[in-house]
Amino acid sequence: MKKIIIIVSLLITVAQAYACDICGCGAGSNYLGILPEFSRNIIGLRYRYNGLQTHISGGTVTYLTTDEVYRSAEIWGGFNISHKFRLMAVLPYHFIEKKNQGQSIPKNGLGDISVTGFYQLLNKRQTISGNRILVQSLWVGGGLKLPTGKYNPQDKSPGADNANLFQLGTGSVDFTANAMYDLRLQDAGISTTLQYKTNTMNSNDYRYGNKWNASAQLYYKFRLGHGISLAPNIGMQYENAMKDKDGKYEAEASGGYLLTAATGVELVLNRLAIGSNWNTPLNQNLANGFVKAKNRLMVHFAVTF
Repeated sequence: MKKIIIIVSLLITVAQAYACDICGCGAGSNYLGILPEFSRNIIGLRYRYNGLQTHISGGTVTYLTTDEVYRSAEIWGGFNISHKFRLMAVLPYHFIEKKNQGQSIPKNGLGDISVTGFYQLLNKRQTISGNRILVQSLWVGGGLKLPTGKYNPQDKSPGADNANLFQLGTGSVDFTANAMYDLRLQDAGISTTLQYKTNTMNSNDYRYGNKWNASAQLYYKFRLGHGISLAPNIGMQYENAMKDKDGKYEAEASGGYLLTAATGVELVLNRLAIGSNWNTPLNQNLANGFVKAKNRLMVHFAVTF
């Protein structure tokens, strides 16, 4: 099996989609997750967990404060069109829930499907001093997110301190631009990603704010046998979102930034790839302080063919 390159996108979604990122599931940016080297087709399953606290008043938890949990199960795949072009798709199903004063409100359903195309601008392999191998790879692309997840305008609570997060989808067609650069010397490397997501107005006159995210991830690949490797990684992710628009007016409880530390591990067993990623907030200011992000978890299983 070809080498697995660890490329972690910022879940500015991420993400992901995020995807479940700083703005819940439906309103999240498209989270690319962990991608293999672009030499084989791949299909896999992902599970993501993201926790939030909403209705925070002046940074203080009150009886109105709500705990929200966003869980997602995703089928995702990457398919080669040629040696320089690849198409990726994500089909998410969300299990979301909010709790307040002993009461729980669940919501389950299909999320927003996303499709992204990539083109390889750089693929360079050279030998430097000491016969060490230096590898560089740069991929750029663009994507489309479809409004397949249900957007319910009745779940948009009134009030300036209510963020419109508890949705399965945005109800809008959205677009992403992506870049991924990987630099590896022998078995040690660094992966960086950059994504910008442009959101459009949905049929209920609500427009989620545009988002961008960036990440940097250090990794080292331990060779354990033929076709077997273990690659721990550590890094940071930064996410930034603009304000939402509700009709002609700016939504106060929206937008902001989030900086997280990330750590994870990838295990490759011939054609199988198994991994996990954990993110914890370092600094944040979300929705003017009305929203607080908690830890995130992602685990995945994939097979190449």
